[in-house]
Amino acid sequence: MQVEIGVIGGSGLYRMAELEQIEEVEVQTPFGPPSAPITLGTLQGVRVAFLPRHGLRHQFSPSAVPARANFWALKQLGVRRVISISAVGSMREEIAPLDLVVPDQIFDRTVRRARSFFEESGPVVHVALDEPFCPDLRRALLEAATRAGARVHPQGTYICIEGPQFSTKAESRIYRSWGVDVIGMTAMPEARLAREAELCFAILALVTDYDVWHVTEEPVNVATVIQNLQRNVQTAQDVLKELIPRLPRETSCSCGDALAQAIVTAPDAVSTEVRRRYSLLLGRYLPAE
Repeated sequence: MQVEIGVIGGSGLYRMAELEQIEEVEVQTPFGPPSAPITLGTLQGVRVAFLPRHGLRHQFSPSAVPARANFWALKQLGVRRVISISAVGSMREEIAPLDLVVPDQIFDRTVRRARSFFEESGPVVHVALDEPFCPDLRRALLEAATRAGARVHPQGTYICIEGPQFSTKAESRIYRSWGVDVIGMTAMPEARLAREAELCFAILALVTDYDVWHVTEEPVNVATVIQNLQRNVQTAQDVLKELIPRLPRETSCSCGDALAQAIVTAPDAVSTEVRRRYSLLLGRYLPAE
């Protein structure tokens, strides 16, 4: 049975307890190994690939997550849709800890991470990111969260900071003035890489705190984040149970053709070696033979 749905677990979500017929696979990629062996299993008859972003023992900081290897590995396994679980802080009074958010935009403030599969030796590729998330998958995720009884916000801008430190109060106040809604450390480069890999991608953001801007709430700290994550992880599992069995096989989005108009380098300037290296992503457009 084809594996078409991938789940990337964030802080606190290192396994999917509901998976059956489990096997672990180790996948090698041109960018090294992914964060952990990928768990393949079945959820209500649907094959799922699960990968803990930070490793099984949370050994990768946000800056050190091997994101390119993670997304390459999922693509190599046949995954077409990826749901990312992400712990975030709230930048809005009305978005409270333990709420869920399905973001529709990202503001990228990362500075140390590889931003593309094609940085070192590939062709020049400019994918569109005006809508960084798959609209179909976002809609399905929102409906699933509602069915699961979660308090969910249907949109929001996720500002992605480098970390691993939390923000200063000055930074937090400035971010709020920019109109962002939640703050986290992992949405980028994941959204970029998903688009380059022509994968549908959406985030289920689990709110754990009010960052450091709130005048009456305790500033964010690891203890608060972990405590609220432990309460929110079961909600995330419930949402996934509502989502995955109901996802239609066919899609109406354009995510699967993201590279069709994005490759700028002239075909005759792309060597056979490069075509072979990137055949998983570029084979439809630049075949090796």
